[in-house]
Amino acid sequence: MLLCFRFGNQSMKRENFTLITDFVFQGFSSFHEQQITLFGVFLALYILTLAGNIIIVTIIRIDLHLHTPMYFFLSMLSTSETVYTLVILPRMLSSLVGMSQPISLAGCATQMFFFVTFGITNCFLLTAMGYDRYVAICNPLRYMVIMNKRLRIQLVLGACSIGLIVAITQVSSVFRLPFCARKVPHFFCDIRPVMKLSCIDTTVNEILTLIISVLVLVVPMGLVFISYVLIIPTILKIASVEGRKKAFATCASHLTVVIVHYGCASIAYLKPKSEDTREHDQLISVTYTVITPLLNPVVYTLRNKEVKDALCRAVGGKFS
Repeated sequence: MLLCFRFGNQSMKRENFTLITDFVFQGFSSFHEQQITLFGVFLALYILTLAGNIIIVTIIRIDLHLHTPMYFFLSMLSTSETVYTLVILPRMLSSLVGMSQPISLAGCATQMFFFVTFGITNCFLLTAMGYDRYVAICNPLRYMVIMNKRLRIQLVLGACSIGLIVAITQVSSVFRLPFCARKVPHFFCDIRPVMKLSCIDTTVNEILTLIISVLVLVVPMGLVFISYVLIIPTILKIASVEGRKKAFATCASHLTVVIVHYGCASIAYLKPKSEDTREHDQLISVTYTVITPLLNPVVYTLRNKEVKDALCRAVGGKFS
């Protein structure tokens, strides 16, 4: 009988558990006949996501017209989304073409750590962007004074710090568990699928995950909601029709990303424990790991005149 390592106050002892040293992702094995098609679709989305976010960061950096607080936060969000995508999609793509290799416990913990860190950072960056829109529309004369460089950096560092703290808490709690199975019913090391492999009752871990999910999803959503409750009446008071349209356009871009990001994450982490099929859970996960990172550059380039103008200037300057 092999040993299973248990962490905590108890010392290592012999249990009726099997030693697990690595995991294997089951991925999209239930979609066996469609795996090549899925690979092509996800590869295209992956390339578009990377290209879109890199273009946004580059354009904001080189175009002086975009050196404003709103675009500073957008560049930080695009950077975070790019790393977030790199953590998950390469391994997912390799599994779709039969190149998936087992992942060690340390590798799985590392992937989960970065996934949680950047996922939570994105949530609070979107909240910071909501506050930025509130100041810009409700207090425009003092906008640049209030949203100064120091405050912007503090908000970004705050978002990153919360992400790091939550990631350390979650990963340490999950990987204290003993594991008796190695087939992860998912395409990456997400919290709940990994906890399902534990040999012991995970009620305490599930409660901790729920509490953290409420704090990092419901609280930021509430703050964004309050921002827009204050923003909308102010927009309606703007005398100029063009001014109202411009204010609504910038808010609509942010709201679209917020609704999809928080909506999908809430369905995944706030839903009660149920017997949902693996396919259903994977569909939700694909939405917030593949679709949401792509939504950011699409929304902020196709719907944003300032970014489109900056792109035209960059392309025109290169060929002039």
